[in-house]
Amino acid sequence: MSSRKGPRFGDEKLEGIKVISGWCIEARRTRDGVRQKNLAKKVGVAVRWLREIESGSPKTSVDDHLRCAWALGFTTGYLFIPILYEERGRVFPRDLLLSALGPLEDRCVDAITTAPIDVLVRNQPA
Repeated sequence: MSSRKGPRFGDEKLEGIKVISGWCIEARRTRDGVRQKNLAKKVGVAVRWLREIESGSPKTSVDDHLRCAWALGFTTGYLFIPILYEERGRVFPRDLLLSALGPLEDRCVDAITTAPIDVLVRNQPA
């Protein structure tokens, strides 16, 4: 861990992703009728820390977000697809976050798997 004080490169983007993630975790947990106490126990964190995760606190780790998400049945796409949008300066449709991302993830993987590498890296049509 760095002893350097102050903001680091990428912190602002990670904070935004944690806010999106926390919102998703809380919304899914509430929708599915899972109590904070039960999710916290399943994930191995204190209820107070789960509240920090759900609030999108910058103090939380991406690992904690992923463990909570997996415990609720999310795939990693719920976190990483919005990161791709953020990196490209696009706004990810929030409603899509609570839907099943499996088909979208499959399409992304299929597109990458079936396209020749030189086409992918040169951004040329196949």
